[in-house]
Amino acid sequence: MSSAGSKDSAARVDGAFVEAAGASAAPVARDRLRNASAEPTFNREPGSFRDRNGAVFYYNGDVFRGVSSKSLANWKRLATTRFFRGFTTRGSIVPTEMVSEPTWGYPAQAWAAVLKHDRIPFVSYPYEWTFGMLKDAALLHLDLMLAALEEDFILKDSSPYNVQWRGSQPVFIDIPSFEVLEQGQPWVGYRQFCELFLNPLVLLAYKGVDFRPWLRGSIDGISAASLRPLLSVRDLIRPGVMMHVVAHSALQRRYSGRERNVSSTLAQAVFDKRLIVRNVLSLRKIISRMVPGGGKTEWSDYARTHSYSEADFEAKRVFVRNAARFRRWRRVWDLGCNTGTFSRVAAEHADYVVAMDGDWMAVEHLYQRQKQRPDGGSILPLVIDLADPSPGQGWRGTERKPLPDRGMPDLTLCLALIHHVVISANIPMADFMRWLAGLGTALVIEFIGRDDEMVETLLRNKDDQYDDYRPEVFEALLSAHFEVRDSQTLKDGKRAIYFALPRN
Repeated sequence: MSSAGSKDSAARVDGAFVEAAGASAAPVARDRLRNASAEPTFNREPGSFRDRNGAVFYYNGDVFRGVSSKSLANWKRLATTRFFRGFTTRGSIVPTEMVSEPTWGYPAQAWAAVLKHDRIPFVSYPYEWTFGMLKDAALLHLDLMLAALEEDFILKDSSPYNVQWRGSQPVFIDIPSFEVLEQGQPWVGYRQFCELFLNPLVLLAYKGVDFRPWLRGSIDGISAASLRPLLSVRDLIRPGVMMHVVAHSALQRRYSGRERNVSSTLAQAVFDKRLIVRNVLSLRKIISRMVPGGGKTEWSDYARTHSYSEADFEAKRVFVRNAARFRRWRRVWDLGCNTGTFSRVAAEHADYVVAMDGDWMAVEHLYQRQKQRPDGGSILPLVIDLADPSPGQGWRGTERKPLPDRGMPDLTLCLALIHHVVISANIPMADFMRWLAGLGTALVIEFIGRDDEMVETLLRNKDDQYDDYRPEVFEALLSAHFEVRDSQTLKDGKRAIYFALPRN
C-alpha cells in the first residue's frame, strides 16, 4: 500500500526514503530554526535546589552550575587531581570547565564562580533503569569513592540521581559532591548509598521484587526498616544483609523518636579513612556479585519468539531502515522497544535513541548487549510503561520531570504496540493518536489486525468493547494527524506498517 501524494516532496531511491530538494521541513526542524534566531534564554534547573552550595541552570542551550566560595575552593583542588582527570577522560565524569567571565547577568553574580558542563543527551531516573544499570551506577559511585579517597577527597552525597547516561555508559554529573576529606570525617553518604543503591538491588537480587515502584514512590529510596520485614532467615546469611540492612534497621528502631540522629550515628561508625575504604570495598564486592532474581518475563525472549516469519521480519526491518534514512534524526524514541532490534536500526541514522519498554528484563537484555557494542553510546534503554509513564515528582512536581519535558523526539517508532495500548491498557485509540501527534514527531507505526494471533490472544479473555480497534478507524486517525508517506502489509495482510510525517 502506498500513500497518495508521496512523490510530491520525497523520492524513493533503491527502497530508501530520501528528502527531495524543496521538501517541506518537519515542524520540529522548523522549531529549531526559529529557536536558533531567538534571543538566548535562561532557565534554572528546578531539581538542583537541595545543594545550598550550587545551582544548575541552562543558558542558550548549554548547562552551567553556579558554585559558592566553598565549592569553588573544592573545585580548584579537584580539577588538579589525577582521578578526576582520568575519570573525565574515560567519560565517567561529565566534562567540566570554569567559565572565566560569564556575561549573562545576575545568575553569575549570585555565585563565586560558574562551571560549564557537557550536556547529557537525555535525563533519566533510577526508577526507569534496569537492574544492571542501577548496579553499574552503584559500582561507578564506589569506584569514584575509592579513587577520591586516595587523593584525600570524598563524595558527600551518594545518590543515583547524581548519575546519568550516555547510552550504556554511566556518567557522574554532580561535581560539587566531591569535597576535601578532613581528618576524622565520616562518610556521611553511607546511609543514602544503602537506601538508594544497595537496598533496591537487594530487593530484586534476593527477593525477585521489582525495585522501580519503590524508588518511584519514595524520592529517598528504600529504608532498612522497610526492607527488613521482607527478608527471610535464609536471606540473613546473604552477603551484606546483616551489616548493611539488619544493623541499619536495628539502629533506626533504637533511635526512632529520639533527638539523636540515626544518620550521624551510621556515619560515625565508619569515621576513619581506612575504615571508609574497607566499607567501600566490602560494598563493591557484594554488589559486583549480585544478579537479578526472578524468572523470565513476557517479552524477554522477543528476538526469538516474535510471531513473524523470517521473511516478514526482514521486510519489517527494511521498512524501518528506509524510513530512518529519510533524514538524520536528532532524537528517536522507540516505544515498546523489546530487546532493541529496531532501536539499533534507527541508531544508524540518529544522534540518539531512547529505547523504552515496560518489560524490565527485555530492556536489561538490550542494556547488556549495548555495553558490548561500539555504538553503545547512542542508545539509552529505559524501563517505562507507556500507559503509566514517569510523572513529574518531588518538590512542586518539578524536581523530576515527566517524559516529554526531557526531550521530544524527531522520529518515533511505535511497532507492535498499539494493540497493547488500546486493548491491554484500555486507552482509546483516538486519545493515543492525539498524544503521538502532540509530540510533533515523524512516525513509524504498525497496526496489528484482529485476525492476528497476538490480538486474538488479548481479546480471548476480555469483553470485546473495542469498536475503535479496526484498521479503517486507525487509518482515518493516522491521516488526520499525519501525512502518510509510505506503507506496507506484513504477515499476509494481518499487519501493516506506516511511515508518516506530522501535519503542519
